[in-house]
Amino acid sequence: MNIMDKSLQLHRKLKGKISIKNNCDIKDTKDLSLVYTPGVASSCLRINEHPDEAYNLTAKNNTVAVISDGSAVLGLGNIGPLAAIPVMEGKCAIFKRFAGLDAIPIVLDTQDTEEIIKTITHLSPSFGGINLEDISAPRCFEIERRLREALDIPVFHDDQHGTAIASGAALINALKIVGKDLDKAQIVINGAGSAGIAISNFLLELGVRNLVVCDKYGIMDENDGRLNDAQKKLAGMTNERRIKGSLYDALKGADVLIGVSVGNVVDQTMIKNMGDDPIVFALANPTPEIRREEALKGGARIYGAGLSDEPNQINNALVFPGLFKGLLSARVRQVTTRMEVAACKALAGIVKDEDLNENGIIPNIFNEDVARVISQAIIDENRDR
Repeated sequence: MNIMDKSLQLHRKLKGKISIKNNCDIKDTKDLSLVYTPGVASSCLRINEHPDEAYNLTAKNNTVAVISDGSAVLGLGNIGPLAAIPVMEGKCAIFKRFAGLDAIPIVLDTQDTEEIIKTITHLSPSFGGINLEDISAPRCFEIERRLREALDIPVFHDDQHGTAIASGAALINALKIVGKDLDKAQIVINGAGSAGIAISNFLLELGVRNLVVCDKYGIMDENDGRLNDAQKKLAGMTNERRIKGSLYDALKGADVLIGVSVGNVVDQTMIKNMGDDPIVFALANPTPEIRREEALKGGARIYGAGLSDEPNQINNALVFPGLFKGLLSARVRQVTTRMEVAACKALAGIVKDEDLNENGIIPNIFNEDVARVISQAIIDENRDR
């Protein structure tokens, strides 16, 4: 059986990857009177008088909503809310396993921006944080922005920022191995959806100066009428050399390729045309832009992918458990770029310089330090603020 068949078999057996358990026993009427009526009224009244007490008297302090409309699920596209449930459950299971956080999968049977914002706003009192997932661009940008403005709990679109943080950490370490500087490296991003735009903006924040972004039509041009507003803005901030053409043209002499597009769009020839010791991150799921063996045959010095069965797995699962743990622990109301940069540098720093190698540029997700270190970085960033 291949991995797809095995996974389907497991899902059929489990009938759901998560469940709810009680934190206390209800053995008799005395227990019942404490956890429910009449005793529970005291907590209700306390929260009514002091709303912040909800963090001390309910599960709000440790609970995240994982919310999707099913419009951009993995590399599968717009498969709708029902088919998105397995992914949302998987994220919730990862929250619990790696950060001890309870997470609830919520799929919305609408792809209308206003309805999504309104629905999440109404749901928000139950949660300590909102993890947006698999919502297509460009709607995801407005949805996240407006929810951040409206809510007093952290809102984080993981496809954007989780992927950007993990990619940034891997890039910092990969460049150390090949002896190149972040501000001088020639970097190409292939894919201009939510992840591609977020990675690009984040790398600019980290200090990247030579960045070219491609969409399915080739190198992005701010005058291209097919681009959405976010893409036009990014195109105006990148490609300082104003080169034109396809992804093939963009990769000539490039030091780094980060793919967040679709499978099998890069070949050995394109890798051979890159600069010395090229770095290739092929992050499309479930099929990468180019397979590891093909990239290495083409001359790639370092290869990373989003797949869990490859060395150098660059995946947002490295980021969101610890990030939300820190956000909830520090009672953060809004995620900032400074926090994301702090998380990125903390993740990169887990792999010590003396341990860096071509197949070890980023820690494994099962490294118990990952969530703890990222969580602490968020807490430290918010100390005394």
